Amino acid sequence: MKILVCIAQVPDTTTKIAFGDNNTTFNTAGVTFIINPYDEWYALVRALELKESGVATAVNLVTVGKADAEPVIRKALAIGGDEAVRIDTDSNDPYVVAAQIAEYAKSEGYDLVLCGKESIDYNNGSVGAILAEMLDMNYIGFASSLNIEGGIATVKREIEGGEETDACALPLVVSCQKGMAEARIPNMRGIMAARTKPLKVVAGADIKPLSEIVSYEMPPAKTGVKMISADNMDELVNLLHSDAKVI
Repeated sequence: MKILVCIAQVPDTTTKIAFGDNNTTFNTAGVTFIINPYDEWYALVRALELKESGVATAVNLVTVGKADAEPVIRKALAIGGDEAVRIDTDSNDPYVVAAQIAEYAKSEGYDLVLCGKESIDYNNGSVGAILAEMLDMNYIGFASSLNIEGGIATVKREIEGGEETDACALPLVVSCQKGMAEARIPNMRGIMAARTKPLKVVAGADIKPLSEIVSYEMPPAKTGVKMISADNMDELVNLLHSDAKVI
């Protein structure tokens, strides 16, 4: 069984964000980029666990991005991926990202495609579902558990008020969230091996986006905290009525 894991490059959450060109572009100067945590901690690690248990024979990686994404791809290879493909184009549109991956993957014979439930930069959470439609595969989203036996995937996912268990035949696309696996740190052997693992670059297809970013806007600054004496409950109640906001 061949598994394809979709990897996205995203800004580190500790990075200070800035915009340029009258707030129409994201300024990448000085930004530290990482593997999208949902892709790394859950999708990739679960794929590796399936390989280590003998269920899968290969774990391949795919990224839609330019050459500056290759360091995060190498990290994913160091964690345990077998080989990687970088589709040489860049887009913030989830339809374009999914279509580029589908264009590559449709002839590769993958039995299982895993991705994170969303990327932590734009939080669209739609690439997995679009990709499944384009590859004519079944799709299960926001999965917290995945097991495969006899060509049947058993997937658990959280729903409002409980948990749902689905059984689905392969091929299948699954988006992964917390609970799927435990994060791994690449060891020195993996880091050294990643230098020689195949990283193929393919040209991006000519695909027109369905959406565009018009402008960026920073969230409002957080206000200060008001400290109320424990003996002054009347003031606390008044502030809750007058100043507190329900989010």
